[in-house]
Amino acid sequence: MPEAIIFDYGVGNLLSLKCALEKVGLNAKITVSSHQLKNADAIALPGVGSFSAATTKLNAVKEHLAYAVESGTPLLGICIGLQLFFKESDEGPGIGLALFEGKSVRLPRSVKVPHMGWNTLRIVKQNQLFEGVDDESYVYFVHSLYPVLVDKEIVTAETKYGTTFASAIASESVYGTQFHPEKSGDVGLKILGNFAKIVKR
Repeated sequence: MPEAIIFDYGVGNLLSLKCALEKVGLNAKITVSSHQLKNADAIALPGVGSFSAATTKLNAVKEHLAYAVESGTPLLGICIGLQLFFKESDEGPGIGLALFEGKSVRLPRSVKVPHMGWNTLRIVKQNQLFEGVDDESYVYFVHSLYPVLVDKEIVTAETKYGTTFASAIASESVYGTQFHPEKSGDVGLKILGNFAKIVKR
């Protein structure tokens, strides 16, 4: 069974992601070990937490994550995990992985923040992660910031909440969701199942 490493950088929601990945056929392990990252079949950056605190923990493994991405190891970033794909966030200081150009900015003051609850996905570009997922499917969000990308070509889904923002991206073996698939019921399990299929190929 392929091994998926959930990197623990001090955020919440690790166990629910571990359980969901195991449901879809991956051997999921939570770790802070750079050695395990190097040998992983897939890597997940999870959670609910602080950009600044997460970047501090990630500093020790940035090179290993960069090597994994270059080697084609499937990488899934969820919520703050997606935001860590970028160099900066309006949430606070710290330098993210800078895999893509852009930054995370705050949701507009015109809406209640955090954006918490179910909302729809508008699939703007079909990709492996959304195979069998209907456009306008409902998924679960908990966030106060969202990514603004320079390269719009890697945006695969958008969501409206005060503004229209990128709620999923995909580029080669790197996938990111602003929503929480592990909390999104059958639709979320379908998405994670698709990720597992990518890992197993």
